[in-house]
Amino acid sequence: MIRVTEQESKYHDIDKMSVLEILTGINNEDKIVPQAVEKALPQIEKLASAVAERMMKGGRLFYIGAGTSGRLGVVDASECPPTFGVPFDWVVGIIAGGDTAIRKAVENAEDDSAQAWVDLQEFKINEKDCLIGLAASGTTPYVIGGLHTARENGVLTGCIVCNEGGPIAAESDYPVEVVVGPEFLTGSTRMKSGTAQKLVLNMLSTTVMIRLGRVKGNKMVDMQLTNHKLVDRGTQMVMDELNIDHDHAADLLIRYGSVRKAVEASHK
Repeated sequence: MIRVTEQESKYHDIDKMSVLEILTGINNEDKIVPQAVEKALPQIEKLASAVAERMMKGGRLFYIGAGTSGRLGVVDASECPPTFGVPFDWVVGIIAGGDTAIRKAVENAEDDSAQAWVDLQEFKINEKDCLIGLAASGTTPYVIGGLHTARENGVLTGCIVCNEGGPIAAESDYPVEVVVGPEFLTGSTRMKSGTAQKLVLNMLSTTVMIRLGRVKGNKMVDMQLTNHKLVDRGTQMVMDELNIDHDHAADLLIRYGSVRKAVEASHK
């Protein structure tokens, strides 16, 4: 495999650049990311379709990764319950080194090829479930080991990586390879590679949740009402759907706890 993510930046002497030159260079590189994601759409489609099919049958979605990739998986998983009103164990993000590693790097955690499966066992992962490995390099041992053992146990596997032809893709039933090229800062895959992974995660989880019926029209009708902003948003949704005034809509929303339930109750 060609480790594009480790190739030298095409920008030289960046420590001597002006602030505007640095920002312009980073911005120019960032423009490459959506184009690379677009090229990977056929792979993303296959992965999203397969995950949705499994979850329709009662399966769950797991992410595993280390460093930036692991943190991105945790972020995406943690946002699914408030956005789509799903249980907290439907989408689970696991990072090498445990929750401590979300804020502080844990030495050598990503090099343990056996630990991911141990971590996954805490959630009783099984053949109904899906596991997606996240690693910009496509070579992280923690992710390789987790995917390999999961596959042996009938778990559907996929990945989001930024190099082609690596061992993580080889362990994936549905690999997604988004090659964004060398980073502005040589090897700093929290930059373009991380952005690419975040975009694909947004696409994947949102598409899956839509397919699972957690969206109506273009609205998050099952979102959790955890703050005033979301209550106001939900109230407006109920107003628009039922053509009623604000106070009536707010009363229904609070009484039934979600936009979907408020609207369904009014239609009975």
